[in-house]
Amino acid sequence: MRNQQSFLRTIILVSTFGGLLFGYDTGVINGALPYMSEALGLNSLTEGLVASSLLFGAAFGAVFGGRLSDYSGRRKTILFLAVLFFISTLGCTLSPNVEVMIFCRFMLGLAVGGASVTVPTFLAEMSPAESRGRMVTQNELMIVSGQLLAYVFNAILGNTMGDNSHIWRYMLVISALPATLLFFGMLRVPESPRWLVSKGKNAEALKVLQKIREEKRAKSELIEIQVASTQEEGMKKATFKDLNVPWVRRIVFLGIGIAIVQQVTGVNSIMYYGTEILKGAGFETEAALIGNVANGVISVLATIFGIGLLGKVGRRPMLITGLAGTTAALLLMGIFSNVLEGSPALPYVVLALTVTFLAFQQGAISPVTWLMLSEIFPLRLRGLGMGVTVFCLWSVNFLIGLVFPVLLEKVGLSTTFFIFVVLGIGAITFVKKFLPETKGLTLEQLEQQFRNHDGQDAQESLDQVEAQAK
Repeated sequence: MRNQQSFLRTIILVSTFGGLLFGYDTGVINGALPYMSEALGLNSLTEGLVASSLLFGAAFGAVFGGRLSDYSGRRKTILFLAVLFFISTLGCTLSPNVEVMIFCRFMLGLAVGGASVTVPTFLAEMSPAESRGRMVTQNELMIVSGQLLAYVFNAILGNTMGDNSHIWRYMLVISALPATLLFFGMLRVPESPRWLVSKGKNAEALKVLQKIREEKRAKSELIEIQVASTQEEGMKKATFKDLNVPWVRRIVFLGIGIAIVQQVTGVNSIMYYGTEILKGAGFETEAALIGNVANGVISVLATIFGIGLLGKVGRRPMLITGLAGTTAALLLMGIFSNVLEGSPALPYVVLALTVTFLAFQQGAISPVTWLMLSEIFPLRLRGLGMGVTVFCLWSVNFLIGLVFPVLLEKVGLSTTFFIFVVLGIGAITFVKKFLPETKGLTLEQLEQQFRNHDGQDAQESLDQVEAQAK
Protein backbone atom coordinates (compact mmCIF):
# COMPACT_ATOMS: atom_id res chain seq x y z
CA MET A 1 0.00 0.00 0.00
CA ARG A 2 2.86 2.38 0.79
CA ASN A 3 4.41 1.78 -2.65
CA GLN A 4 1.05 2.49 -4.28
CA GLN A 5 0.59 5.74 -2.35
CA SER A 6 4.17 6.75 -3.10
CA PHE A 7 3.67 6.13 -6.83
CA LEU A 8 0.43 8.12 -6.80
CA ARG A 9 2.21 11.03 -5.10
CA THR A 10 4.90 10.86 -7.79
CA ILE A 11 2.24 11.00 -10.51
CA ILE A 12 0.67 14.05 -8.86
CA LEU A 13 4.01 15.83 -8.44
CA VAL A 14 5.15 15.25 -12.02
CA SER A 15 1.86 16.11 -13.74
CA THR A 16 1.39 19.27 -11.70
CA PHE A 17 4.57 20.72 -13.18
CA GLY A 18 2.06 21.70 -15.86
CA GLY A 19 0.37 23.81 -13.19
CA LEU A 20 3.74 25.26 -12.13
CA LEU A 21 4.36 26.36 -15.72
CA PHE A 22 0.83 27.74 -15.90
CA GLY A 23 1.56 29.84 -12.81
CA TYR A 24 5.05 31.01 -13.76
CA ASP A 25 4.16 31.99 -17.32
CA THR A 26 1.08 33.95 -16.25
CA GLY A 27 2.85 35.56 -13.27
CA VAL A 28 6.20 36.47 -14.79
CA ILE A 29 4.68 39.20 -16.97
CA ASN A 30 3.82 41.07 -13.75
CA GLY A 31 7.45 42.02 -13.19
CA ALA A 32 8.76 41.78 -16.76
CA LEU A 33 6.24 44.24 -18.20
CA PRO A 34 7.73 47.50 -16.81
CA TYR A 35 11.15 46.64 -18.29
CA MET A 36 9.68 45.20 -21.48
CA SER A 37 7.63 48.38 -21.97
CA GLU A 38 10.83 50.43 -22.09
CA ALA A 39 12.71 48.00 -24.34
CA LEU A 40 9.88 47.42 -26.82
CA GLY A 41 8.23 50.85 -26.55
CA LEU A 42 4.82 49.67 -25.27
CA ASN A 43 1.78 51.87 -24.50
CA SER A 44 -1.26 50.92 -22.39
CA LEU A 45 -2.90 49.09 -25.32
CA THR A 46 0.18 47.13 -26.42
CA GLU A 47 0.92 46.32 -22.75
CA GLY A 48 -2.56 44.82 -22.58
CA LEU A 49 -1.93 42.89 -25.82
CA VAL A 50 1.38 41.45 -24.60
CA ALA A 51 -0.16 40.37 -21.29
CA SER A 52 -3.44 39.11 -22.73
CA SER A 53 -2.17 37.43 -25.92
CA LEU A 54 -1.19 34.49 -23.71
CA LEU A 55 -4.76 34.41 -22.40
CA PHE A 56 -6.21 34.55 -25.91
CA GLY A 57 -4.06 31.57 -26.84
CA ALA A 58 -5.06 29.81 -23.63
CA ALA A 59 -8.74 30.04 -24.61
CA PHE A 60 -8.04 28.07 -27.79
CA GLY A 61 -5.55 25.82 -26.04
CA ALA A 62 -8.29 24.80 -23.61
CA VAL A 63 -10.51 23.54 -26.45
CA PHE A 64 -7.57 22.03 -28.34
CA GLY A 65 -6.18 20.35 -25.23
CA GLY A 66 -9.53 18.92 -24.21
CA ARG A 67 -10.19 17.29 -27.59
CA LEU A 68 -6.59 16.11 -28.00
CA SER A 69 -6.62 14.49 -24.55
CA ASP A 70 -9.83 12.64 -25.46
CA TYR A 71 -8.27 11.39 -28.70
CA SER A 72 -4.68 10.56 -27.81
CA GLY A 73 -4.81 10.32 -24.01
CA ARG A 74 -4.05 12.59 -21.06
CA ARG A 75 -0.41 11.49 -20.77
CA LYS A 76 0.56 12.04 -24.43
CA THR A 77 -1.19 15.41 -24.42
CA ILE A 78 0.79 16.59 -21.39
CA LEU A 79 4.02 15.45 -23.08
CA PHE A 80 3.15 17.48 -26.17
CA LEU A 81 2.31 20.51 -24.02
CA ALA A 82 5.71 20.27 -22.31
CA VAL A 83 7.42 20.59 -25.70
CA LEU A 84 5.18 23.52 -26.64
CA PHE A 85 5.96 25.23 -23.31
CA PHE A 86 9.69 24.91 -23.98
CA ILE A 87 9.69 26.14 -27.59
CA SER A 88 7.35 29.09 -26.99
CA THR A 89 9.32 30.14 -23.89
CA LEU A 90 12.46 30.40 -25.97
CA GLY A 91 10.49 32.36 -28.59
CA CYS A 92 9.33 34.90 -26.00
CA THR A 93 12.82 35.21 -24.54
CA LEU A 94 14.41 35.96 -27.92
CA SER A 95 11.64 38.23 -29.27
CA PRO A 96 13.15 41.22 -31.13
CA ASN A 97 9.93 43.28 -31.26
CA VAL A 98 6.38 43.50 -29.94
CA GLU A 99 4.84 41.60 -32.89
CA VAL A 100 7.00 38.52 -32.34
CA MET A 101 6.43 38.76 -28.58
CA ILE A 102 2.63 38.78 -29.01
CA PHE A 103 2.79 35.77 -31.36
CA CYS A 104 5.06 33.75 -29.04
CA ARG A 105 2.93 34.68 -26.01
CA PHE A 106 -0.09 33.41 -27.96
CA MET A 107 1.70 30.09 -28.61
CA LEU A 108 2.67 29.89 -24.94
CA GLY A 109 -0.99 30.48 -24.15
CA LEU A 110 -1.94 27.40 -26.19
CA ALA A 111 0.24 25.36 -23.81
CA VAL A 112 -1.12 27.10 -20.70
CA GLY A 113 -4.73 26.56 -21.81
CA GLY A 114 -4.10 22.94 -22.69
CA ALA A 115 -2.51 22.34 -19.29
CA SER A 116 -5.38 24.10 -17.50
CA VAL A 117 -7.75 21.48 -18.94
CA THR A 118 -5.69 18.32 -19.17
CA VAL A 119 -3.83 18.31 -15.84
CA PRO A 120 -6.90 18.67 -13.54
CA THR A 121 -8.76 16.07 -15.63
CA PHE A 122 -5.83 13.66 -15.39
CA LEU A 123 -5.58 14.17 -11.63
CA ALA A 124 -9.34 13.68 -11.13
CA GLU A 125 -9.23 10.41 -13.05
CA MET A 126 -6.21 9.09 -11.12
CA SER A 127 -7.44 10.07 -7.65
CA PRO A 128 -9.59 7.99 -5.26
CA ALA A 129 -12.99 9.60 -4.56
CA GLU A 130 -12.33 10.38 -0.88
CA SER A 131 -9.18 12.37 -1.60
CA ARG A 132 -10.02 13.71 -5.06
CA GLY A 133 -10.50 17.25 -3.77
CA ARG A 134 -7.11 17.36 -2.08
CA MET A 135 -5.27 15.78 -5.02
CA VAL A 136 -6.87 17.82 -7.81
CA THR A 137 -6.22 21.04 -5.94
CA GLN A 138 -2.52 20.17 -5.72
CA ASN A 139 -2.51 21.60 -9.24
CA GLU A 140 -3.90 24.89 -7.93
CA LEU A 141 -1.13 24.88 -5.30
CA MET A 142 1.45 24.43 -8.05
CA ILE A 143 -0.12 27.25 -10.07
CA VAL A 144 0.22 29.75 -7.22
CA SER A 145 3.67 28.35 -6.38
CA GLY A 146 4.67 29.06 -9.97
CA GLN A 147 3.36 32.60 -9.63
CA LEU A 148 5.27 33.04 -6.37
CA LEU A 149 8.47 31.81 -8.02
CA ALA A 150 7.90 34.31 -10.82
CA TYR A 151 7.45 37.17 -8.33
CA VAL A 152 10.54 36.14 -6.34
CA PHE A 153 12.76 35.87 -9.43
CA ASN A 154 11.33 39.15 -10.73
CA ALA A 155 12.15 40.90 -7.44
CA ILE A 156 15.68 39.44 -7.27
CA LEU A 157 16.50 40.27 -10.88
CA GLY A 158 14.80 43.69 -10.70
CA ASN A 159 16.75 44.73 -7.63
CA THR A 160 20.13 43.35 -8.76
CA MET A 161 20.06 43.89 -12.53
CA GLY A 162 17.52 46.70 -12.94
CA ASP A 163 19.82 48.66 -15.23
CA ASN A 164 20.22 45.75 -17.68
CA SER A 165 18.03 46.30 -20.77
CA HIS A 166 17.63 42.52 -21.25
CA ILE A 167 16.48 41.80 -17.70
CA TRP A 168 12.98 40.85 -18.85
CA ARG A 169 14.46 38.16 -21.09
CA TYR A 170 16.15 36.54 -18.08
CA MET A 171 12.82 36.60 -16.23
CA LEU A 172 11.05 34.81 -19.09
CA VAL A 173 13.62 32.09 -19.90
CA ILE A 174 13.55 30.54 -16.40
CA SER A 175 10.36 28.61 -17.20
CA ALA A 176 12.24 26.48 -19.75
CA LEU A 177 13.59 24.39 -16.83
CA PRO A 178 10.23 23.15 -15.40
CA ALA A 179 9.08 22.48 -19.00
CA THR A 180 12.04 20.12 -19.39
CA LEU A 181 11.30 18.43 -16.05
CA LEU A 182 7.63 17.98 -17.01
CA PHE A 183 8.54 16.25 -20.29
CA PHE A 184 11.02 13.77 -18.85
CA GLY A 185 8.87 13.16 -15.75
CA MET A 186 5.76 12.30 -17.80
CA LEU A 187 7.72 9.64 -19.69
CA ARG A 188 7.54 7.58 -16.46
CA VAL A 189 3.87 8.27 -15.66
CA PRO A 190 1.07 5.87 -16.75
CA GLU A 191 -2.08 6.79 -18.67
CA SER A 192 -5.40 7.53 -16.94
CA PRO A 193 -7.32 4.26 -16.26
CA ARG A 194 -10.61 5.97 -17.08
CA TRP A 195 -9.32 7.00 -20.50
CA LEU A 196 -7.96 3.47 -21.11
CA VAL A 197 -11.38 1.96 -20.34
CA SER A 198 -13.01 4.43 -22.76
CA LYS A 199 -10.73 2.98 -25.47
CA GLY A 200 -11.50 -0.63 -24.52
CA LYS A 201 -8.11 -1.21 -22.91
CA ASN A 202 -9.47 -2.72 -19.70
CA ALA A 203 -6.44 -4.91 -18.95
CA GLU A 204 -4.11 -1.90 -19.15
CA ALA A 205 -6.50 0.10 -16.97
CA LEU A 206 -6.43 -2.61 -14.30
CA LYS A 207 -2.61 -2.66 -14.31
CA VAL A 208 -2.56 1.11 -13.74
CA LEU A 209 -5.15 0.88 -10.95
CA GLN A 210 -3.16 -1.91 -9.26
CA LYS A 211 -0.18 0.45 -9.13
CA ILE A 212 -2.14 3.18 -7.30
CA ARG A 213 -4.83 1.25 -5.36
CA GLU A 214 -5.10 -1.85 -3.15
CA GLU A 215 -5.77 -5.02 -5.17
CA LYS A 216 -9.40 -5.42 -4.09
CA ARG A 217 -10.22 -1.77 -4.62
CA ALA A 218 -8.50 -1.70 -8.00
CA LYS A 219 -10.78 -4.45 -9.30
CA SER A 220 -13.97 -2.93 -7.87
CA GLU A 221 -13.08 0.51 -9.22
CA LEU A 222 -12.43 -0.96 -12.67
CA ILE A 223 -15.93 -2.46 -12.63
CA GLU A 224 -17.41 0.89 -11.60
CA ILE A 225 -15.58 2.67 -14.42
CA GLN A 226 -16.66 0.00 -16.93
CA VAL A 227 -20.30 0.33 -15.89
CA ALA A 228 -20.18 4.09 -16.30
CA SER A 229 -18.42 3.73 -19.66
CA THR A 230 -20.96 1.15 -20.89
CA GLN A 231 -23.85 3.44 -19.95
CA GLU A 232 -22.28 6.16 -22.09
CA GLU A 233 -21.77 3.98 -25.16
CA GLY A 234 -25.27 4.77 -26.38
CA MET A 235 -24.29 8.40 -26.57
CA LYS A 236 -22.35 9.53 -29.65
CA LYS A 237 -18.99 11.22 -29.31
CA ALA A 238 -19.60 14.48 -27.52
CA THR A 239 -20.20 17.41 -29.89
CA PHE A 240 -22.00 20.74 -29.63
CA LYS A 241 -25.15 18.96 -30.85
CA ASP A 242 -25.25 17.19 -27.50
CA LEU A 243 -26.22 20.51 -25.93
CA ASN A 244 -29.75 19.60 -27.07
CA VAL A 245 -29.78 17.04 -24.23
CA PRO A 246 -31.12 18.84 -21.12
CA TRP A 247 -28.77 17.28 -18.56
CA VAL A 248 -25.73 17.90 -20.78
CA ARG A 249 -26.80 21.49 -21.36
CA ARG A 250 -27.21 22.02 -17.63
CA ILE A 251 -23.72 20.71 -16.84
CA VAL A 252 -22.13 22.90 -19.53
CA PHE A 253 -24.10 25.92 -18.27
CA LEU A 254 -22.84 25.30 -14.73
CA GLY A 255 -19.28 24.80 -15.97
CA ILE A 256 -19.31 28.08 -17.89
CA GLY A 257 -20.81 29.84 -14.87
CA ILE A 258 -18.12 28.49 -12.53
CA ALA A 259 -15.40 29.57 -14.97
CA ILE A 260 -16.74 33.11 -15.34
CA VAL A 261 -17.29 33.49 -11.59
CA GLN A 262 -13.59 32.87 -10.94
CA GLN A 263 -12.50 35.49 -13.45
CA VAL A 264 -14.91 38.37 -12.77
CA THR A 265 -13.46 38.81 -9.29
CA GLY A 266 -10.61 40.55 -11.10
CA VAL A 267 -8.00 38.24 -9.60
CA ASN A 268 -5.84 38.16 -12.68
CA SER A 269 -5.71 41.93 -12.93
CA ILE A 270 -3.73 41.67 -9.69
CA MET A 271 -1.73 38.61 -10.77
CA TYR A 272 -0.71 40.18 -14.10
CA TYR A 273 -0.58 43.88 -13.21
CA GLY A 274 0.16 43.79 -9.48
CA THR A 275 3.44 45.64 -9.99
CA GLU A 276 1.69 48.30 -12.11
CA ILE A 277 -1.08 48.65 -9.49
CA LEU A 278 1.46 49.17 -6.69
CA LYS A 279 3.42 51.63 -8.87
CA GLY A 280 0.18 53.49 -9.55
CA ALA A 281 -0.50 53.63 -5.79
CA GLY A 282 2.89 55.21 -5.13
CA PHE A 283 5.66 52.57 -4.96
CA GLU A 284 8.83 52.76 -7.07
CA THR A 285 9.31 49.83 -9.51
CA GLU A 286 11.87 47.99 -7.34
CA ALA A 287 9.75 48.40 -4.20
CA ALA A 288 6.63 47.29 -6.12
CA LEU A 289 8.43 44.11 -7.24
CA ILE A 290 9.31 43.31 -3.63
CA GLY A 291 5.81 44.17 -2.38
CA ASN A 292 4.35 41.91 -5.05
CA VAL A 293 6.14 38.93 -3.50
CA ALA A 294 3.71 39.28 -0.57
CA ASN A 295 0.89 38.60 -3.02
CA GLY A 296 2.63 35.40 -4.09
CA VAL A 297 3.31 34.25 -0.52
CA ILE A 298 -0.28 34.76 0.63
CA SER A 299 -1.55 32.97 -2.50
CA VAL A 300 0.47 29.86 -1.63
CA LEU A 301 -0.46 29.90 2.08
CA ALA A 302 -4.14 30.52 1.31
CA THR A 303 -4.20 27.68 -1.24
CA ILE A 304 -2.73 25.25 1.31
CA PHE A 305 -5.39 26.38 3.78
CA GLY A 306 -8.11 26.02 1.14
CA ILE A 307 -7.02 22.48 0.24
CA GLY A 308 -7.39 21.54 3.90
CA LEU A 309 -10.89 23.05 3.99
CA LEU A 310 -12.11 21.18 0.91
CA GLY A 311 -12.35 17.90 2.79
CA LYS A 312 -14.38 19.50 5.60
CA VAL A 313 -16.53 22.20 3.96
CA GLY A 314 -18.90 22.07 1.01
CA ARG A 315 -17.99 23.64 -2.34
CA ARG A 316 -20.88 26.16 -2.32
CA PRO A 317 -20.24 27.74 1.12
CA MET A 318 -16.52 28.04 0.32
CA LEU A 319 -17.28 29.76 -2.97
CA ILE A 320 -19.81 32.18 -1.45
CA THR A 321 -17.47 33.07 1.44
CA GLY A 322 -14.59 33.63 -0.96
CA LEU A 323 -16.66 35.86 -3.25
CA ALA A 324 -17.92 37.91 -0.31
CA GLY A 325 -14.33 38.44 0.87
CA THR A 326 -12.93 39.43 -2.54
CA THR A 327 -15.82 41.78 -3.27
CA ALA A 328 -15.41 43.51 0.09
CA ALA A 329 -11.64 43.89 -0.47
CA LEU A 330 -12.22 45.40 -3.92
CA LEU A 331 -14.79 47.81 -2.49
CA LEU A 332 -12.30 49.00 0.14
CA MET A 333 -9.56 49.33 -2.50
CA GLY A 334 -11.83 51.50 -4.59
CA ILE A 335 -12.77 53.68 -1.61
CA PHE A 336 -9.23 54.14 -0.25
CA SER A 337 -7.75 54.72 -3.72
CA ASN A 338 -10.09 57.70 -3.93
CA VAL A 339 -9.94 58.98 -0.32
CA LEU A 340 -6.16 58.55 0.14
CA GLU A 341 -5.09 59.65 -3.35
CA GLY A 342 -1.60 61.18 -3.13
CA SER A 343 -1.11 60.02 0.48
CA PRO A 344 2.14 58.15 1.36
CA ALA A 345 -0.06 55.61 3.17
CA LEU A 346 -1.97 54.62 -0.01
CA PRO A 347 0.54 52.11 -1.48
CA TYR A 348 0.70 50.22 1.84
CA VAL A 349 -3.10 50.20 2.17
CA VAL A 350 -3.47 48.92 -1.41
CA LEU A 351 -0.84 46.22 -0.77
CA ALA A 352 -2.62 45.10 2.43
CA LEU A 353 -5.95 44.91 0.59
CA THR A 354 -4.52 42.99 -2.38
CA VAL A 355 -3.09 40.49 0.10
CA THR A 356 -6.52 40.23 1.77
CA PHE A 357 -8.19 39.83 -1.62
CA LEU A 358 -5.84 37.00 -2.61
CA ALA A 359 -6.34 35.24 0.73
CA PHE A 360 -10.05 34.85 -0.09
CA GLN A 361 -9.48 34.20 -3.80
CA GLN A 362 -6.79 31.55 -3.51
CA GLY A 363 -8.06 30.10 -0.23
CA ALA A 364 -11.62 29.52 -1.40
CA ILE A 365 -12.57 30.51 -4.95
CA SER A 366 -9.74 29.13 -7.09
CA PRO A 367 -9.42 25.65 -5.48
CA VAL A 368 -13.19 25.13 -5.72
CA THR A 369 -13.27 26.35 -9.33
CA TRP A 370 -10.76 23.89 -10.71
CA LEU A 371 -12.02 21.04 -8.57
CA MET A 372 -15.65 21.46 -9.65
CA LEU A 373 -14.70 21.83 -13.30
CA SER A 374 -12.75 18.57 -13.10
CA GLU A 375 -15.53 16.61 -11.40
CA ILE A 376 -18.89 17.69 -12.90
CA PHE A 377 -18.31 16.31 -16.42
CA PRO A 378 -18.83 12.57 -17.16
CA LEU A 379 -16.08 10.69 -19.00
CA ARG A 380 -17.37 10.99 -22.59
CA LEU A 381 -18.13 14.68 -22.08
CA ARG A 382 -15.08 15.53 -20.01
CA GLY A 383 -12.75 16.62 -22.80
CA LEU A 384 -15.38 18.69 -24.61
CA GLY A 385 -16.97 20.03 -21.42
CA MET A 386 -13.67 21.09 -19.87
CA GLY A 387 -12.60 22.56 -23.19
CA VAL A 388 -15.72 24.68 -23.65
CA THR A 389 -15.92 25.94 -20.07
CA VAL A 390 -12.23 26.72 -19.74
CA PHE A 391 -12.41 28.43 -23.17
CA CYS A 392 -14.95 30.75 -21.58
CA LEU A 393 -12.73 31.16 -18.53
CA TRP A 394 -9.74 32.20 -20.61
CA SER A 395 -11.86 34.38 -22.89
CA VAL A 396 -13.08 36.42 -19.92
CA ASN A 397 -9.52 36.39 -18.57
CA PHE A 398 -8.29 37.72 -21.93
CA LEU A 399 -10.82 40.55 -21.96
CA ILE A 400 -9.92 41.58 -18.40
CA GLY A 401 -6.19 41.38 -19.15
CA LEU A 402 -6.62 43.48 -22.29
CA VAL A 403 -8.80 46.26 -20.89
CA PHE A 404 -7.35 46.56 -17.36
CA PRO A 405 -4.34 48.79 -18.21
CA VAL A 406 -6.59 50.87 -20.48
CA LEU A 407 -9.13 51.27 -17.63
CA LEU A 408 -6.35 52.32 -15.25
CA GLU A 409 -5.27 54.97 -17.71
CA LYS A 410 -8.77 56.21 -18.65
CA VAL A 411 -10.87 55.99 -15.44
CA GLY A 412 -8.28 55.46 -12.69
CA LEU A 413 -7.64 52.86 -9.99
CA SER A 414 -10.71 53.60 -7.86
CA THR A 415 -13.39 53.38 -10.58
CA THR A 416 -11.75 50.26 -12.04
CA PHE A 417 -12.12 48.43 -8.72
CA PHE A 418 -15.75 49.56 -8.36
CA ILE A 419 -16.50 47.89 -11.71
CA PHE A 420 -15.18 44.60 -10.32
CA VAL A 421 -17.30 45.05 -7.17
CA VAL A 422 -20.46 45.05 -9.33
CA LEU A 423 -19.27 41.91 -11.14
CA GLY A 424 -18.54 40.24 -7.79
CA ILE A 425 -22.10 40.83 -6.60
CA GLY A 426 -23.35 39.20 -9.80
CA ALA A 427 -21.09 36.19 -9.18
CA ILE A 428 -22.44 35.68 -5.64
CA THR A 429 -26.00 35.76 -7.02
CA PHE A 430 -25.19 33.07 -9.61
CA VAL A 431 -23.62 30.71 -7.06
CA LYS A 432 -26.54 31.05 -4.63
CA LYS A 433 -29.18 30.50 -7.28
CA PHE A 434 -27.74 27.86 -9.61
CA LEU A 435 -24.72 25.99 -8.28
CA PRO A 436 -25.28 22.51 -6.72
CA GLU A 437 -23.12 20.86 -4.07
CA THR A 438 -20.78 18.10 -5.32
CA LYS A 439 -18.78 17.22 -2.21
CA GLY A 440 -18.62 13.56 -1.19
CA LEU A 441 -19.80 12.00 -4.48
CA THR A 442 -17.80 9.83 -6.90
CA LEU A 443 -17.47 10.95 -10.49
CA GLU A 444 -19.86 8.17 -11.48
CA GLN A 445 -22.46 9.18 -8.86
CA LEU A 446 -22.31 12.76 -10.07
CA GLU A 447 -22.86 11.63 -13.63
CA GLN A 448 -25.82 9.47 -12.64
CA GLN A 449 -27.58 12.22 -10.71
CA PHE A 450 -27.18 14.64 -13.61
CA ARG A 451 -28.57 12.03 -16.02
CA ASN A 452 -31.56 11.50 -13.74
CA HIS A 453 -32.15 15.22 -13.29
CA ASP A 454 -34.74 15.96 -16.04
CA GLY A 455 -36.83 18.64 -14.45
CA GLN A 456 -35.78 17.90 -10.87
CA ASP A 457 -33.96 20.61 -8.97
CA ALA A 458 -30.22 19.83 -9.13
CA GLN A 459 -29.56 20.61 -5.48
CA GLU A 460 -32.40 18.37 -4.33
CA SER A 461 -31.10 15.55 -6.54
CA LEU A 462 -27.58 15.88 -5.19
CA ASP A 463 -28.85 15.88 -1.62
CA GLN A 464 -30.72 12.64 -2.29
CA VAL A 465 -27.68 10.91 -3.77
CA GLU A 466 -25.50 12.07 -0.89
CA ALA A 467 -28.05 10.83 1.64
CA GLN A 468 -28.13 7.43 -0.09
CA ALA A 469 -24.34 7.30 -0.06
CA LYS A 470 -24.36 7.79 3.73
